[in-house]
Amino acid sequence: MATDLMKPVRKIPKNYRNVTGIAAHAKAGGAAMYESSLERDFLTMLEFSPDVESYVVQPVKLEWTDAQNTPRSYTPDTFVSFSKRNGEIKKPMLCEVKYRKDLWADWNKLRPKYKAAIRFAKAQDWQFKIITEVEIRTSYLENARFLLRYRSPVPDAGIMQLLYDKLEDIRETTPTGLIRVVYQDEWNQAKALWVLWYMVATFQIGTDLHAPLNMDSPIWCMQ
Repeated sequence: MATDLMKPVRKIPKNYRNVTGIAAHAKAGGAAMYESSLERDFLTMLEFSPDVESYVVQPVKLEWTDAQNTPRSYTPDTFVSFSKRNGEIKKPMLCEVKYRKDLWADWNKLRPKYKAAIRFAKAQDWQFKIITEVEIRTSYLENARFLLRYRSPVPDAGIMQLLYDKLEDIRETTPTGLIRVVYQDEWNQAKALWVLWYMVATFQIGTDLHAPLNMDSPIWCMQ
C-alpha cells in the first residue's frame, strides 16, 4: 500500500459523551480526527516527534471472518510513517489507542480485532502496537504541548544565531542562564526567550524532553 496516498477510510462522528474533534496538524494525511482526549494527545506527540514523518488517522478497514463464519471488520486508529534516522527507517506502524481499563474490560471482544491487525501488519511488513495512557500521558506530551506553539512564525535569524553561538561557547547551561548572558534588559530577554523555545521546538537546541521542561532545564547545542 502506498503510504503517501493513504487517506482516512472512516469519518469519526460527533460524540457528545466523549472528546471528539479535528486537530490541525502538518504531518497528517487527511483530517486528523480523534474520538477521545487520549487519541488527541497521541496525535500531539506524533506531530511533535522528529522520528515521525507522517501519519493517517483511521487509515485502513480490515475485514475477516470469525470462527462462526461471521464477517467482521475493524479500523485501527492511526498509521505512522517514520523518518530516516542514522541511515535507517523504522517499520511503519499501525496503532490502536486505548485506556488500560478499557483493554482489561473488553479484552475478549478486542483480542480478535488485534489479532487481525497483527496479521495484516505483518503481511505489509509493518508493525502493530497498542498505545495506552502509560505511553502517552508523560512529560514528553506536556513538553510537546508547550513547544508546538513556538514552531511558527520563524523568528529573527540574527537572534537565533546569537543564541546558538553563545550556547556553543558555554556548551551547556539553562534557558535562564543563556538569556541572561546574551541580554541584560528584560525586553530583549523576553524576545530572546521566545526565540530560544522556537529553537528547542525545532531541535536546534537540545534538552531532555522526557523530563519536565522549565527555565532551569539543561540545554545544549544540537550538532
